[in-house]
Amino acid sequence: MSEESASKRLRTSGPTRVIGTHNGTFHCDEALAVFLLRHTKEYADASVKRTRDPKILETCDIVVDVGAEYDPERLLFDHHQRGFTEVFGNGFKTKLSSAELWLKLYGDFIEAIDGIDNGVLQYPSEISPAYRSRTDISSRVGHLNPRWNESVDSDGVDARFQKASELTGTEFLGRLDYLANAWWPARDLVLHALEARTQVDPSGRIIAFEQFAPWKEHLFELESSLNVSEEQKPIYVLYPDETGGNWRIQAVPISPDSFESRKALPEIWRGVRDSQLDDVTGIPGGIFVHASGFIGGNKTKEGF
Repeated sequence: MSEESASKRLRTSGPTRVIGTHNGTFHCDEALAVFLLRHTKEYADASVKRTRDPKILETCDIVVDVGAEYDPERLLFDHHQRGFTEVFGNGFKTKLSSAELWLKLYGDFIEAIDGIDNGVLQYPSEISPAYRSRTDISSRVGHLNPRWNESVDSDGVDARFQKASELTGTEFLGRLDYLANAWWPARDLVLHALEARTQVDPSGRIIAFEQFAPWKEHLFELESSLNVSEEQKPIYVLYPDETGGNWRIQAVPISPDSFESRKALPEIWRGVRDSQLDDVTGIPGGIFVHASGFIGGNKTKEGF
């Protein structure tokens, strides 16, 4: 790259800045990267040039997802070239794409985008999925591309790319807002419930919340940091269903994203409701127990 083009990337004032990315079919990673860049002070008013022409890319202030180079000092952020192996760190193993190269934030949102863009399987290839998902953010961005039998000029594709960028950005900001203002504040509630669990039941295997809070990930992280033994780990969580005015008991899964429970509710209770559930359990106020035994409901906290 010429010294002139490198110096353009170091400028701090002057003409409107230009973000470079590839043209043609667009994907979730560069759509999000462009959105995030445009939400910084430096690139708030930047235009976007979608091209694969190296000479045009040299005139851009920053380049993402194209160019076959990863050089942060020169603001070049591609990940397709042979030998690129950058990962998030902190236990993440998925190779990064253009969005996370620029901003390493919230693996539960961005890592899935990276994995799909890089062709990383979620599970071993010999395992057939029980169902297919086509409603994730990467799929929805893909659906914004022109259909194979649809004629759209480059300006039309660029307009669709802008729509894709707004879509990914809106979801990113929504996730960020949730994590900062709902998920993280729940950590203290989970810590208190975990520390007070023997007051709920002497075994320490049941924890209770006086209000609902997102508890799963916090529970697993706190169990690890506090070195809770397998014999002392909670198997059930009690919390109010504030919208329904009743209570829930939920079996703790073996991992935050698992459908398998550490100890599901008794088989004889599963799929039973209302008065029949009262008869089976001998506990009044029963509402339901899910057929898989992972959750159940009662009219009162005392019903558990």
